[in-house]
Amino acid sequence: MDDHVYRVIQIVGSSEKSIDDAIHTAIARASKTLRELRWFEVVETRGHIDNGRVHHFQVTLKVGFTLEGD
Repeated sequence: MDDHVYRVIQIVGSSEKSIDDAIHTAIARASKTLRELRWFEVVETRGHIDNGRVHHFQVTLKVGFTLEGD
């Protein structure tokens, strides 16, 4: 059985569409430069208001990925 050891980083995704889109955008971008992504946790959700309306959503994620090598 492999050891389950992960490195954890925080990333922030944003979207004008939705919280869900902000999450998907952040994970898609992180996967371009990080390998072996395994899980994420939403740590914080916030947004920007412009003229009384939600302008964009911002989501802070903890992302876990497995370490390579021995």
